Amino acid sequence: MAQVEVKELLDNGVHFGHLTRKWDPNMAPFIYMERNGIHIINLYKTAAKLEEASKALAKIAASGRKILFVATKKQAKDIVAEKASEAKMPYITERWPGGMLTNFVTIRKAVKKMAAIDRMKKDGTFNTLSKKERLQVDRLRAKLEKNLGSISEMTRLPGALFVVDIKREHIAIKEAQKLNIPIFAMVDTNSDPRQVDYVIPSNDDASKSINKIMSTVSEAVIEGLAVRKAEKEGKSGEAETTAKAQTKAAVATAAVAETAAKEEE
Repeated sequence: MAQVEVKELLDNGVHFGHLTRKWDPNMAPFIYMERNGIHIINLYKTAAKLEEASKALAKIAASGRKILFVATKKQAKDIVAEKASEAKMPYITERWPGGMLTNFVTIRKAVKKMAAIDRMKKDGTFNTLSKKERLQVDRLRAKLEKNLGSISEMTRLPGALFVVDIKREHIAIKEAQKLNIPIFAMVDTNSDPRQVDYVIPSNDDASKSINKIMSTVSEAVIEGLAVRKAEKEGKSGEAETTAKAQTKAAVATAAVAETAAKEEE
């Protein structure tokens, strides 16, 4: 895993916090200084925390569990969608569907409905509907795709949640806390880090800063997935070798038995 360079974080503006009057006192350990009424984040702590979070995310990915990325703010949604897609992980970039985690069964039903509409279009059932019904079904499909399309592959609760801006995504945070799902997040100086298991103190408003953190995180997840793939291939290779050895042993045993039978004759 590539080491996080403080200079790169500095160049991408990760160190800029919020106005001092908007700060959360619980972020004090991560603040380096105050300049022109704005808090400056200690990037050495950011680098250490980012490395720690990346290692934990890589482990979760290697275990085969999904990591759900959440970012609905304008400057973050496209970046998060792109990076999560690269890592083949689910993401929410539109409005957070209430009960997404705590009422996951109902959300899965909505996803299945989307799949059912797709089947209707494939088997020709869709064409038997009236023009008005087809229009209604198309609208429903578009709405479901917009809100839930990115989580259609998520068949069970995620192994972790990665959030950009915990103040904005407070409902997602509360749902994850209820279900004891580990929370990873970019936490700015106006937020309470105690709500998060893996805090990455950083500027969660600038697209350059979000892109830098998300790039590092997605790379770690991709590495974790590569480890899982290598382990699977190793196990299948071992199983194949064992099967071949067993076949050879069985053939050898049969040959010995046949020879012994001939000698007895």
